[in-house]
Amino acid sequence: MSNYTTIPSTAASTTKRPEPFQVSIPEQQLSEFKTLLKLSKIPAPTYESLQDDGRYGVSRQWLVETKRYWEEFDWRKTEEYINSFPNYTAPVTLPGGGDEGGDEEYKIHFVALFSLKADAVPIAILHGWPGIFLEHLPLLTLIKEKYTPETLPYHLVVPSLPGYAFSSAPPLTRDFDQNDAARLMHQLMVDLGFEASGYLVQGGDIGSMVARRMSEFYEACRGFHLNFYLTPSITSPPPALANDPQIQPSALSATERAGLQRAELWKRTGSAYSLAHGTRPSTISLVLGASPLALLAWVGEKFLAWSDEAPATEEILRAVTLYWFTESMGRGVYPYRSPTLLSDTQSTKKPFGYSNFPKEICPTPVAWARTLGDMVFYKEHDKGGHFAALEQPQLFMEDLEAFVAAAWK
Repeated sequence: MSNYTTIPSTAASTTKRPEPFQVSIPEQQLSEFKTLLKLSKIPAPTYESLQDDGRYGVSRQWLVETKRYWEEFDWRKTEEYINSFPNYTAPVTLPGGGDEGGDEEYKIHFVALFSLKADAVPIAILHGWPGIFLEHLPLLTLIKEKYTPETLPYHLVVPSLPGYAFSSAPPLTRDFDQNDAARLMHQLMVDLGFEASGYLVQGGDIGSMVARRMSEFYEACRGFHLNFYLTPSITSPPPALANDPQIQPSALSATERAGLQRAELWKRTGSAYSLAHGTRPSTISLVLGASPLALLAWVGEKFLAWSDEAPATEEILRAVTLYWFTESMGRGVYPYRSPTLLSDTQSTKKPFGYSNFPKEICPTPVAWARTLGDMVFYKEHDKGGHFAALEQPQLFMEDLEAFVAAAWK
């Protein structure tokens, strides 16, 4: 693993250089969690909780069985898995972000595979909610199997967004939004030495919105790849195409129309969580931060409902347990308050790519997506859902590599 840890010589001075990081939750914290989980009550059955088709959310039976599994879950094995990759924390300054225009200091956690090649392409890969950096580790595994440090054509940087996992939380004294997250992610890439060469960014879910802002705000961000793209109304064309008959729903392919029908269903029956996150973030954070079972039901439902095939229970528990230990739910809910959450940022002439996975909650027709910029890559898949990098890491890697080949000139 150590050979992937050669940080580029162009990185910032020693005061800003990343420090190696190992995940190790204190034993007392682990013991307290196990006790709290054991004492957590399973609510009485209701008509809704006895339905097992997902239309009312997770079933009581799923919660009973998953709690039993969780009580035997070995978190230390997850730590070993995470620590098998090069982890770092880096001090990152947000200029003018503090009180009275002063600078703010953050610690940003990231996993990275650094190349020894002088012309390696820097790529930031951003997670969303309820994803976390864990969902991209299968991609890094495939990359390590395919390339040595000497042949790796990329510098792959997988950060934890502010408020998630081991990155600093947003400040307590001011509002914090997706633009701030984009500024921090850009500054991380600059501090790693990638301002002169430029870099690419990949994003899904919230990460896709942060990626779009990075491409819009910063010249050094030379292109972006998305596996999630929302138009303002979700199921209607972007404003730029509102009067174009060629891109109206009736002119779309059968696959695209089916995707819009699924998006409409999600909009009507599956999007209430985002309203809760956006309008009552304090309440939902306090509720989910007080009970591991509540967090499991809230987050676990999304993994079950948004995946093409239900992920292994082990995968769900890795993410939920990490959320619990790092209090990522409350610290990471801020993006949903952004007024631009479902609106387009300014279109850009920068190259971008879009991977369309069929069971994504809100797949966007390719003609609509083209309005976002200079589309140099598009791929429609026949399997995969919202957590594409976790569900289909091989396809995800192939798409990312094809996009880089088309975008990096």
